[in-house]
Amino acid sequence: MGYGQHQSFYLRIYWLRKAIQQINRNNRFFYEKDASELIGLGPNMVKSLKHWIEAADICETDKREEDSKVIHKITPFGSIFNDYDPYIELNDTASIIHYHIVDKKEPCTTWYWLFNDYEKSSFKKEEALNDLMAWINKNYDTRNSEDTLERDIDCLLKQYCSRNISNDPEEVIQSPLTTLNLLEEREGKIYKASPKYEQVGLTALMYVLLKYGQNEVSIDELERSKKLWGKVFNLQRSEIVRAIEDLVSTSRYPLEFDRTNRLDLVRVTLLNPMQFLKEEYIRKERVLR
Repeated sequence: MGYGQHQSFYLRIYWLRKAIQQINRNNRFFYEKDASELIGLGPNMVKSLKHWIEAADICETDKREEDSKVIHKITPFGSIFNDYDPYIELNDTASIIHYHIVDKKEPCTTWYWLFNDYEKSSFKKEEALNDLMAWINKNYDTRNSEDTLERDIDCLLKQYCSRNISNDPEEVIQSPLTTLNLLEEREGKIYKASPKYEQVGLTALMYVLLKYGQNEVSIDELERSKKLWGKVFNLQRSEIVRAIEDLVSTSRYPLEFDRTNRLDLVRVTLLNPMQFLKEEYIRKERVLR
């Protein structure tokens, strides 16, 4: 399980691009003593960035053949990200990064829990912390300090709903995930917000379906199953249906929607998710021109 690896720093908009630039120059950048000076971030921020590039599936670790030292490699998604939207200007990109962070239990266990397992749609921070500890104690033998888990909750909330401004230039930069409006803080309480599907993006939604890897998915599954739209993006059933209808009506998306006998089944022609994503970003680039 993964807790506290972010060093209390949430992801910033320009960090992923900075990391890719450095790794392209030196695939052992994050293990160099002068990494902090080279990238212009504090030592703990560099550790945090290392965590986020792996959590967002921008980079992955490998071992160098000649000496078995650990290196970083740009992932297929990292290459697409760097080529087409390194400044995270598209909601689809932010949505996919969010999905990568929450679609597995490591290295962001608290993020996975809140978006896949936690059923409450509104809660106070202290309430979420107690519920997280109860979930861990029920499901795992590991024990974590309350302080570590509290830092997780704090970092998560800042990553999705922070609007604070600081004198620190790095603090001024908001998390790219705030644009998704998945969490809202009002009068000391946190609410899971229900966005319109357009805010998530059809490309991101289709990508998640392809990554799920099932030829048939019901609307109930899309709404209630872990790692799918209702959980990951807080989408309500009506928005899920609207999104499916829009995807079906657009010929480039390989979907069929069967509503006979109240089955509400979505039939998916499975494609390579990365090939699909690259073609979508190429198309978006042409449209933006």
